[in-house]
Amino acid sequence: MRIEEVQQRLRAAGARPRHEGHVLRSWSQALPLTSGKQRVENFLPQTLRTALPAIESELAGLARLVHAHRGADGSERLLVRLADGQTVESVLLPRGGLCISSQVGCAVGCVFCMTGRGGLTRHLGSAEMVAQVALARARQTVSKVVFMGMGEPAHNLENVLDAIDLLGIAGNIGHKNLVLSTVGDARVFERLPERAVKPALALSLHTTRPELRQQLLPHAPRMSPEQLVECGEAYARATGYPIQYQWTLLAGINDGDDEVEGIVRLLYGKYGVLNMIPYNKVDGLHFQRPAPERAEHIARTLHGRGILTKLRNSAGQDVEGGCGQLRARAAGAIAA
Repeated sequence: MRIEEVQQRLRAAGARPRHEGHVLRSWSQALPLTSGKQRVENFLPQTLRTALPAIESELAGLARLVHAHRGADGSERLLVRLADGQTVESVLLPRGGLCISSQVGCAVGCVFCMTGRGGLTRHLGSAEMVAQVALARARQTVSKVVFMGMGEPAHNLENVLDAIDLLGIAGNIGHKNLVLSTVGDARVFERLPERAVKPALALSLHTTRPELRQQLLPHAPRMSPEQLVECGEAYARATGYPIQYQWTLLAGINDGDDEVEGIVRLLYGKYGVLNMIPYNKVDGLHFQRPAPERAEHIARTLHGRGILTKLRNSAGQDVEGGCGQLRARAAGAIAA
């Protein structure tokens, strides 16, 4: 379901713009309709009040919790069932963050990602994305939403942008706290500067070598690391938000001294931050995370050479934290 369809339902029930805004704010912020200064019986027209129980039930059915797995680090991985029975994952992160999915599956096929192994099943509608936020907000405070779960947001761009618009306005999320993650797609860099709500960008870099990037991200657009950084820099300067360059550290693959030199060459003087995330092990895949000392050495070296580098802990390692793991485990249990 798309947000536009929700709006059409509300308007058909007699909602005017201020009524529609009130309902969308309450839904996206997981607040009761009676919150605020207005009394529902005095504010909403009778036709809308009559229709609301059915509409609210339908909205609640867009994203229902199947399992919640809490990690020792404070993260909580949620397996979410959509109205058609498909499942996606959301992750509540420490300090008010939430990572949501934009697709069931993914077509990029990143070789180190469980989601990519299963291919793409379907896009999520914009309302299904907002429903993940509403579900999470019913559990805890959410002040940052990252489109970095299952799926490649650029492949479902219209729905993602509509969800971002709603969350940045009715949802009361600061625009720089809405983060769109992409492997790189020209449409992202064309469309985002035009929007009223301009999210921050996270760009999946993972290597400075074009041939290795093609191997790791086999179905990503053929943007070289240099092109990706060039586009990112232009967006960062236009919006005032630093680009978050994502780098999953894979032992023996992209953790060598040659990559350190490549990173310095690519990112020195750029308006961005490099997030290095040691690989979160996935059953059935041969990739390994580097030793903690090696990861720390890389981060220190880069920082010392002028590259703002943050070595991130892989959230939720003890609760199947890698993207797609929880969904795959649940599907395997059903099959068994």
